[in-house]
Amino acid sequence: MKLLIDNQLPLQLAVFLRRRGHECTHVRDVGLDEASDLEVWTRACDEGSIVVSKDEDLTALANRPGDTGRLIWVRLGNCRNAALIEAFNRIHDELVRAFESGQRIVEVR
Repeated sequence: MKLLIDNQLPLQLAVFLRRRGHECTHVRDVGLDEASDLEVWTRACDEGSIVVSKDEDLTALANRPGDTGRLIWVRLGNCRNAALIEAFNRIHDELVRAFESGQRIVEVR
């Protein structure tokens, strides 16, 4: 999967996902750390990336009529990086299958 990690998630998540074999960029790596949700969403859609975010506002963008963008919506509360990475590790294969089957929004809880 090709992923774009939003600003409220740690750089360590991008590192972990790269180790799992994904092309993964953090918004800070591409100068989007101050960008609006729409700018992040547009960049991801243009590049064919899946946005990984805790931001509920991105679900509104993902659900617009005709939109084809994809989102991993992180629904975990505040937690340590290790707990966040463990959650992704636990459901990694399910995430991959969900997007391969055509799902556009997948929640991580």
